[in-house]
Amino acid sequence: MKKRMMSALLIAAALPVAAAQTTVEFWHTFGDPKRGGWIQARADEFNRANPGVKVVPAFKGNDNDLISATVLAARQNTPPALSQIFEGGSQLALDSGVFQPVSGIRNVDFSDYIKPVINFYTIGGKVNSLPFNSSSPVLYYNKDLMKKAGIDPARPPTTYAGLLADCKKIQAANLGAKCFGMSLNGWFVENWMAEQGQTFLNNDNGRSGRATATNLDTPAAKTIFTFFKTLQDNGYYSYTGKLEDFDGSDAIFNNQKVVYHITSTSKIGNNSDAAKKAGFALGVGVLPIPTGSKRGGVVLGGASLWVAKNISKARAEAALDFALFMTNTRNMADWHQLTGYYPVRQSSISLLRSQGWFTKAPLQLVAFNQQTNTVPSPATAGALNGAGPETRRIVEEGLQKVLGGTPVDVALKEAKTRADAALAAYNANFK
Repeated sequence: MKKRMMSALLIAAALPVAAAQTTVEFWHTFGDPKRGGWIQARADEFNRANPGVKVVPAFKGNDNDLISATVLAARQNTPPALSQIFEGGSQLALDSGVFQPVSGIRNVDFSDYIKPVINFYTIGGKVNSLPFNSSSPVLYYNKDLMKKAGIDPARPPTTYAGLLADCKKIQAANLGAKCFGMSLNGWFVENWMAEQGQTFLNNDNGRSGRATATNLDTPAAKTIFTFFKTLQDNGYYSYTGKLEDFDGSDAIFNNQKVVYHITSTSKIGNNSDAAKKAGFALGVGVLPIPTGSKRGGVVLGGASLWVAKNISKARAEAALDFALFMTNTRNMADWHQLTGYYPVRQSSISLLRSQGWFTKAPLQLVAFNQQTNTVPSPATAGALNGAGPETRRIVEEGLQKVLGGTPVDVALKEAKTRADAALAAYNANFK
């Protein structure tokens, strides 16, 4: 009996001890099978190649839901190691104190990331997060309905005036569809401000100093709000009635209830699939801009990958390793082809060109060129705004009031008062 026990102990001692596994929870905003499935596949691939690490992706709702949940979890000492934070929440993420700059975890060569993209997330000389899904707004159009209205699909509108002129033709054609639909989202307003050379916030969009006021009292803002009033007054506009309803506004377009639609480049993949299923030819054009403006470029949208503070070095390094893997040359080229988000690396662009991708996918090329042709300026750099989610919602509510009949000047004055108060309340935490 003693011999058998001794033999068992010797065998157990000879077996290799299993290494402790490092778990990396990754919270993201992609609940759809196409994009969420891609993330899960990359995690599975990474986990197979790195048996000492287990990446666990989890869908955590929309942009605002995710950043709120992440900060709350960090306050409770249970943060996810890696979080996808939307660009409009960058200042809030920075000020929350619950993340660490990725450039401080380990020496990383960031030179391959596209400059305007990596620059957006470089604040105070530190790269705070890794670019992942980067986008801009573009015009989607139904070529078949355009033809029925006597409009050349090869010449989509590029200005407010051009769009309104087409709307008149579409309405006269009695197609059973309205002219235009889009989600009410403050990000689009910030883009249209930038296209007019106007920052959304003072202090160079919050980049030369903490922003203390919005520029909603400028002619640029009035031009945007007046555009929506004109659309509504003429019966050209359609939306779900909800704010920030990207999926709902996509559904209106894909069900052929509007001819023109503005949303993110990230929807090219899903909207292309929906158009094929519905049986219509889809076109993509540049964002129509206020008439008379000199096209200066768009404001970066999307999100980046932030690593939690106050976690073990092993978890932080594993989170960074996965973020770098998910945004490597091959994966970013693949992600772009799947979704329409920009490939955030120069090497990914080179790979796509060598594959002839931009020849095969002209819809993607329109969006890509729009970003690369953007002229660097404080306006196109994007707003650094700690109260970003709140100020965007205030702008959206202002637009919604205009759609409901409130005069433009009244809606703008109220929106500015409320948004500036939100900024002041936020900034009071940092005096």
